Amino acid sequence: MSNYTSAEMMTVTAARALENGTTCFVGIGLPSEAANLARLTHAPDVVLIYESGTLQTKPDVLPLSIGDGELCETALTTVSVPEMFRYWLQGGKVDVGFLGTAQIDRYCNLNTTLIGDYTAPKVRLPGGGGAPEIATNAGEVFITLKHSKRTFVDQVDFVTTLGFGRDGKGRDGIPNIGKGPTRVITDLCVMRPDPETKELVVTSLHPGVTREQVQEATGWELRFADQLESTPEPSDKELEVLRELKARTDRHHSGEDA
Repeated sequence: MSNYTSAEMMTVTAARALENGTTCFVGIGLPSEAANLARLTHAPDVVLIYESGTLQTKPDVLPLSIGDGELCETALTTVSVPEMFRYWLQGGKVDVGFLGTAQIDRYCNLNTTLIGDYTAPKVRLPGGGGAPEIATNAGEVFITLKHSKRTFVDQVDFVTTLGFGRDGKGRDGIPNIGKGPTRVITDLCVMRPDPETKELVVTSLHPGVTREQVQEATGWELRFADQLESTPEPSDKELEVLRELKARTDRHHSGEDA
C-alpha cells in the first residue's frame, strides 16, 4: 500500500475521471491540479482549455490564475475570451467543465460569491468568473473540493453557479444546455446526483473513510448508494507524477528556478 494524503487521494481520483481525448474547460486550483495530472498520466491527449482563451495548453507548472503566462506560453493557440465562450463553450465543443467552489449544496448548486447575507456578507468571495457559463454549456461538470460542513451546506448562501436549482428541478425544460454536474470528488468520497431527484448520493468511500465521517462533514442528511464502492488507491506512478508536479510548481512560483 502506498503512503498518501487525503488531498492526494482526492486529486488522483478526480484526475481519473477525465478520459483521454476529452476536451475539458478547467478551473484554477484543485481542478487544474487534477486535470494536469490526468494529462501527465493516463490521458496525454486530453485538451485543456482555460478561461483566458488558451487552447490545448500543457503547462509545466500549475498556474496561479487564468492570467498566468505559463498557460499562454504552452498552449497550441490563444483566442479571445469572447471567442472562447461564444464559439467553444456555447458552441457545444466542451465535453467536461472541471470546477471548484467555496460552498455546495445537496443539489450541486455552487457558491463563489459571498458567505452570509447578500446585503451584509461576512465574507466576499472571488465571484463566478466563467463558472456559471461552464456549468450551463459544458457536456457535463465535475466538481472537486475538500469535504467539510463549511463547504457542504444545506443551502448555499448564494447560487453563483447552477447545479440543479434549489429544488433539484432548475434545469428542467431548458433547451440546449449540458447535463450539469455528474460527479463530486472530495478528500473523503465520490458523490453523484440521483438520476431522478438530482440530490447528491455517496457512491464511493475512499480507503479508511467511514459513512459516519462523511456524514459528520456534511450539512445535511446524506444518502448512500445501496452498492457502496471503495475508491481505488493511488498508484505509485500517479503519486510520483503528482508530487513532482507540485514540487516543480512550488520551485517556479517561489523563484527558485529563476
